[in-house]
Amino acid sequence: MKIEETSLPGLLVITPRIFSDSRGYFLETYNRRAMSEAGLPDTWVQDNFSFSKKNVLRGIHYQVTQPQGKLVRVTQGSVLDVAVDLWRSSPTFGKHHGVELGAENGRMLWIPAGFGHAFLVLSEVAGFAYKVTDYYSPAGERTIVWNDPDLAIPWPVAAEEPIVSEKDAAGARFKDAEVFA
Repeated sequence: MKIEETSLPGLLVITPRIFSDSRGYFLETYNRRAMSEAGLPDTWVQDNFSFSKKNVLRGIHYQVTQPQGKLVRVTQGSVLDVAVDLWRSSPTFGKHHGVELGAENGRMLWIPAGFGHAFLVLSEVAGFAYKVTDYYSPAGERTIVWNDPDLAIPWPVAAEEPIVSEKDAAGARFKDAEVFA
């Protein structure tokens, strides 16, 4: 497994070795020893999965109570996955980092607790799997609007608008969002 740091502290891109032959391919999606050596948690409380169509944009989500670290990957298709640093004390507060995750490249993204998370489906469909370090807390869930001008995330949606839920469309502006100390 190759583990790379990004421009945001603690946010890691994980690329597994892919073993291919005429039958298909094999890769490890989780290796406790390798990930623990990289500083990732080795206790997960929940696995989640979503399936979405092209141009669906989910996020920017986070929890202020029971903040979740997330290990995310794509099982089918491809997405642009984006994390936003929401730690006011961080030198990269309000900065974002995006990476294309796909079933073919096998890349995963470790998103530490205290980061906002969103993704845009680039392929016709995408299966999206993630492990989390804490349980879902509806009362603590927060959303920042996906197209906040202060964040200026360059979503590659060309002329089309992304497909977003009512909750995501009504997200808070970054400047008004409840963030971490």
